[in-house]
Amino acid sequence: MVGEITKEIRSPLLPDRQQQGDFFVCDIFDAAPKGDMASMAHPIFSLSTKPDYRIRRYEDESGKSYVEVKPSADGLATIHDRDVLIYCISQLMAALNEGRTPSRTVRLKAYDMLKATNRVTDGRGYEGLRAAMIRLQGTQIETNIVTGGEEQFDVFSIIDRARIVRETRDGRMQEIEIQLSDWVFNAIQAQEVLTLHRNYFRLRKPLERRLYELARKHCGRKAEWRISLPVLQRKCGSASTPREFRRLVANIVKQDEKYDHIPDYAIRLEDMTVIFVNRMSDSLTEKDPGREGLSVQLGAATYATARECAPGWDIYYLEREWRAWMADGGLDAPRNPDKAFLGFCRKWAEREGRP
Repeated sequence: MVGEITKEIRSPLLPDRQQQGDFFVCDIFDAAPKGDMASMAHPIFSLSTKPDYRIRRYEDESGKSYVEVKPSADGLATIHDRDVLIYCISQLMAALNEGRTPSRTVRLKAYDMLKATNRVTDGRGYEGLRAAMIRLQGTQIETNIVTGGEEQFDVFSIIDRARIVRETRDGRMQEIEIQLSDWVFNAIQAQEVLTLHRNYFRLRKPLERRLYELARKHCGRKAEWRISLPVLQRKCGSASTPREFRRLVANIVKQDEKYDHIPDYAIRLEDMTVIFVNRMSDSLTEKDPGREGLSVQLGAATYATARECAPGWDIYYLEREWRAWMADGGLDAPRNPDKAFLGFCRKWAEREGRP
């Protein structure tokens, strides 16, 4: 697709617009950028920089789970529109970690969102934000993907509504309200989110952002993750030909080898295989990566109960997965570790079945 092709540029990263002396932005950035796992794993957002009117359907390898994405008259929501969702999720997760009860309706200042997502704050920024909210509300999703432990067979918008609460005299939005869909809000309540590197918002190319999302979801804290080009293209939702997609990925790999600009992960290409290498893998504890920074202890009786919650599974393997999941998501230690671990085991068994 033409919209995925970008010309060679001097720097692969956008300028850091946070370094402009707006001191009150520091409070906003106490909320680490976070994305929901479901839309990171599936190609919900378009990579095109032009209106995308394709109807897309994706199924997992088993054929049990699917996602169908339908555009409105304004086209599909783009991966840059996703910034709005990331900002809302980040604010609600910060509230949740502070012990406050989150709400599906988020009120925020438009200027703060533009600054936090590294966008320009002139008229172009506000117009872009308005267009993003329209596409997010207009894009329809039909899915049976599990979020928050619930399997939903629904047709819904990414956000239910967006409303301008207050404007300046010249008609520029100041405060806005965004009501998230149940699908997104369930993921927040279940803490099915991952922390993103702040330089995510500085990635210029839509495909770069999508590659980082996939690496963050599938590589996580592991040393590396390998995936074939055809499968990667399907997960990206790219409409390019296979040959063109390989060229686009090869250009990103070439720039990453020169600038190391992709956050957290280096990208390499070997024939028809793309390799994501964790830049911090040397400092990770490979045997139990989740223990780093999370020293919660589980009671002896919890392991016996966990075996009942997840029959047939190696409980110590599930413990490592649970700790790594908390570490990957930047989550605080749970108030009741035993209860949290047992809940994780139940959800794991529901999702994965018997080994």
